[in-house]
Amino acid sequence: MTLSISNSPISLKKFVFTLLSSLALASEFGKLMAMEPTNAITNPPIPRFSVTNMDVTIDPSADFYHYAAGTWLKFNPIPEDKSRWAAFDALQQRNWSLLRGILDTASADSTASSPAKSVKRLVGDFYAAAINTNLIETLGAKPLEKDFATIEALNSADEIPALLAALQLKNVSAMFGAGVSPDEKDSSVYAFYLSQGGLSLPDKDYYLSTNFIKQRTAFTKHVTKMFLLLGESNTLAEAHALTILRIETGLAEVSKSRTQLRDPIENYHKFTLSEVESNYPNLKIKTFISESGAVPPRDVIIGQPEFFVALDRLVKSQPLDDWKTYLRWHTLHDAAALLSSSFDRENFAFYGTVLGGQPAQEPRWQRAARRTDSCIGEALGELFVQQYFPPQARARIEELISNLKAVFHDRLEKIPWMTPATREKALAKFNLFSQKIGYPDHFRDYSSVDIRRDDYAGNVERCAIFESRRELARLGKAVDKTEWHMTPQTVNAYYSSSHNEIVFPAGILQPPFFDVDMDDAVNYGGIGTVIGHEMTHGFDDQGRKFNGEGNLSDWWTVEDAKAFEARSQKLVDQYSAYEVLPGLNVNGKLTLGENIADLGGASMAFEALQRALEKDPAKRVKIDGFTPEQRFFISFGQIWRGNAREADERRRIVVDPHSPGRFRSTGPLVNLKEFYETFSITTNSPLWRAPELRSVIW
Repeated sequence: MTLSISNSPISLKKFVFTLLSSLALASEFGKLMAMEPTNAITNPPIPRFSVTNMDVTIDPSADFYHYAAGTWLKFNPIPEDKSRWAAFDALQQRNWSLLRGILDTASADSTASSPAKSVKRLVGDFYAAAINTNLIETLGAKPLEKDFATIEALNSADEIPALLAALQLKNVSAMFGAGVSPDEKDSSVYAFYLSQGGLSLPDKDYYLSTNFIKQRTAFTKHVTKMFLLLGESNTLAEAHALTILRIETGLAEVSKSRTQLRDPIENYHKFTLSEVESNYPNLKIKTFISESGAVPPRDVIIGQPEFFVALDRLVKSQPLDDWKTYLRWHTLHDAAALLSSSFDRENFAFYGTVLGGQPAQEPRWQRAARRTDSCIGEALGELFVQQYFPPQARARIEELISNLKAVFHDRLEKIPWMTPATREKALAKFNLFSQKIGYPDHFRDYSSVDIRRDDYAGNVERCAIFESRRELARLGKAVDKTEWHMTPQTVNAYYSSSHNEIVFPAGILQPPFFDVDMDDAVNYGGIGTVIGHEMTHGFDDQGRKFNGEGNLSDWWTVEDAKAFEARSQKLVDQYSAYEVLPGLNVNGKLTLGENIADLGGASMAFEALQRALEKDPAKRVKIDGFTPEQRFFISFGQIWRGNAREADERRRIVVDPHSPGRFRSTGPLVNLKEFYETFSITTNSPLWRAPELRSVIW
């Protein structure tokens, strides 16, 4: 997931407040989160809210985004090693710096003072292996030789499913997606899912649209270069690259679009395993599951059956040698960053620079930290929260969340367009809603993973196998409601439809989102809107299709569903009109869920602020020359501040369900009458949106 507030989808492969109506309540927490570590690393500054970020020469009724954050945008160019630079990125960069101190210490001390298999030893040894570039360089592509030999030994297409199972255990993302997640129609039990997949480019459009001809050409050159690095002749490498493009284009042609994938009902098809075997005989799904190490289930849930019909044909129609080439490519592609610098640099040159517009790679320590986070993230998170997020902080954040919940509950009771029959079920769902704050009650135990200081690629592989087997072992068992799908150090948050819960890692509970030194208005405009955003996801265009127990269930009357869709369509129309680059607009349907959540979050947080000010009228004072209402909206505008490279913007418009930050900063606000009143925006103002065009949902 990108560094954006998001609704967490089912992962097939691992997959605040009274806001400070009493600042004293959270003072200790704020000090702890702002502590500087006692190490030699110079940490980036804390990215707080500030009126110095504003450009007050701009009329807020004409361009509120640049009014709220124009000076910051001007003086914060994108770093060479980033494809974008936003408030999320600035805070996450600070977290990476804090984590670097932890990792350097753990790496240096792991053999001297940490017991074998302790959390510190595991983290330290993993990181030490990741930054041992001398050893990595001498190995070249040797870590893949065994897999390459196994692929080459294939005698027929019938053997592909068993081999594919072994590769997918290691996170080789070939052919299709498979994994274990809660059954969307019975969220109490884990089910086996199959989904479309097998592409190397970000989306099907990259293979099929005329907008991405340059990227396709660059892709074939990239694949050719990677095969050349394996020692192939230029002629053979070019032929193999064309084979990859042809096979993946065939998969893209039968893949659903990102917008189509958003609908959980249209992507849920349960079959018995016998039916799956009969429908797709060449894929031998039972063999695939068995070779993965799971007990074959009675049922399998397939997201996109039409994709598997086509893939089943392709397995037999394409020459075996072409499938060998395809599997070799995906094995190489998924491991490229773990290999010697020639592979790593070429991989970055395409995926970082061509697709993301990023001129330079992040430093080795940061890439190693990211890999540590992705492989043994809860072990690293345990060390992070010990130093930067004390246990008592969670209790205080829990207390602060209650006011946002109270606002939403009251709205559900009174919302005028909803009939009593649907309202009753909406309230029942909301009353089952829960939250997780900071970090898990029990961190994942990685002690069974063999982590060595001299085997970076092997460590990553063994961690992937550990996680795959951990998930597969749960098939058919009761769902673990305590599980987290983000690490504590992550600057993000999510709503889980199957658990009916919001989750806020410790990483995001810092400035500019949560800042104990700021007034209520700034905090409501920051983390308050984020909390409201995640709550709203339970009632957005897709979240509303799940009931309180987390099951797909149509609990809406026809009348209410039509009323909701009419209000949502206004947002589709509004955002579809926003032009990101000349001729390139936001996809209003793809981003609808996030846009609904942004609108709900801003609206509810503003009301929560008003309630806090009513309880303590003494706080209704100007600060820095701005009223609490003005500071609320300015704070909201500033959390979405960010600069992005053109290539990355083009990619995100295709793959990202979030609108670009500049539209998130203003798009929700032009639907709120309070925004117009606060900044005296009239019918003659550029930002004016006629009342009949405004969307009012939650």
